[in-house]
Amino acid sequence: MSTPVIRRAQAEDVLAIVALLADDVLGAARETPDDPAPYHAAFKLIDADPNQHLVVAEREGTVVGCLQLTVIPGLSRSAATRAIIEGVRVGSTERGSGLGTTMIQWAVDESRRLSVALVQLTSDRSRTDAHRFYERLGFEATHLGFKLQL
Repeated sequence: MSTPVIRRAQAEDVLAIVALLADDVLGAARETPDDPAPYHAAFKLIDADPNQHLVVAEREGTVVGCLQLTVIPGLSRSAATRAIIEGVRVGSTERGSGLGTTMIQWAVDESRRLSVALVQLTSDRSRTDAHRFYERLGFEATHLGFKLQL
């Protein structure tokens, strides 16, 4: 198996990213891959924002993973800049290959390069395997998250 390449996502990657997002129990209920227009519009906004880092992991020319790293300047914690990791997905054929670790390590390294003081992420409470994975990588479950659907 070749080494994956992590690179900035491009417009032609949008459908592959959406397929990854939809390829699990939670994503299947949330995503609408049959209507790509909103995803392409969102990609344009993400791509134009210098604080957004949407990346894909590619192996032998195929997109096999993705994540979005968002950098947020802030005033709290002595004006610390934070990074949020979102939308982490590893293709079903790649799970267990170490790709998830490679992707998260890329996000942490990129955050350090950008002088980020704190990297955070959320994970649906039903994803217990993901929770163990993030804890193995040094993340701690320190907060309780809340959402308000609009």
